[in-house]
Amino acid sequence: MNDIARIDDGDDSGQIDDVENGNGTIGTEDSPALLADLALVDRFCDALWLEDGLAQNTIDAYRRDLALLSRWLHASGTCALLAVDDTALNGYFASRHLETRASSANRRLTVFKRFFQWALREHMITTDPCLLLRPAKQPPRFPKTLTEAQVEALLETPDTATPLGLRDRTMLELMYASGLRVSELTQMKTIEIGLNEGVARVVSGKGNKERLVPFGTEAGDWLRRYLAEGRPALLGERACEALFVTQRGEGMTRQAFWHLIKRHAREAEIYAPLSPHTLRHAFATHLLNHGADLRVVQLLLGHADISTTQIYTHVARERLRELHQHHHPRG
Repeated sequence: MNDIARIDDGDDSGQIDDVENGNGTIGTEDSPALLADLALVDRFCDALWLEDGLAQNTIDAYRRDLALLSRWLHASGTCALLAVDDTALNGYFASRHLETRASSANRRLTVFKRFFQWALREHMITTDPCLLLRPAKQPPRFPKTLTEAQVEALLETPDTATPLGLRDRTMLELMYASGLRVSELTQMKTIEIGLNEGVARVVSGKGNKERLVPFGTEAGDWLRRYLAEGRPALLGERACEALFVTQRGEGMTRQAFWHLIKRHAREAEIYAPLSPHTLRHAFATHLLNHGADLRVVQLLLGHADISTTQIYTHVARERLRELHQHHHPRG
């Protein structure tokens, strides 16, 4: 089997800039053959949306990865997209090895596999060029999480005497109480919150799967206050079906929430590495720390595969080990 060329850590900018211009396209005129390949990529993405109901962000990422491969193939004079073999694909990965993380290379390989499996199913090709390729080796990555004390400090930061602060506190409380993904939190509608039942109806962007997620008494109290005071003050006379809204009366975006959580983390003097899903990771880890069953955590997080949830058990074990070393006389 062929290994993808070793991938060094770094950001996704580097060598590829030699053949691309600023908008992500190669600095040559698009040939009819390239345009045909890009049209084929669009057709595949349409099929993905129809068959799997993938989130738009995921489909856009697939389109970018495949368009980048197509442009590289044509710029290097290698071949058309459907004429690719494992040697050409290895050449593509090797050309990017200095500026792409192993995780990014493996994500692209997953995209290419999906595309060529689709092309094979549609009788466009007779063999899958990805069959002989293996993922690049990468160290296990464990989710960054916060301690319970850090979460409490983060939750206390927003000024709940203001509509924006009340909104922020409610968002943070709901995410930590329910383990929602950022996209699920920002896209939630008011009609999807059951205050009396204490549950939220979540429609995940990952396949439009639906699940009911409990959020508990504390988050429920903040939701009631936000819906009664904060949200009406932010909306004024405007109408919006989104649960969490901006001062302009529009639904919150993922980017806005990411800026929000970074700002409040600075105010809480939390200097640990953060991600938009920091509170989701804390939700899962703290549940396991307190004895929750892994299967229950899997259902709450909306993971299709329990192996995705199992990564949190490592984080929980590491935290328990730290506590033992710190507090036990023979630690």
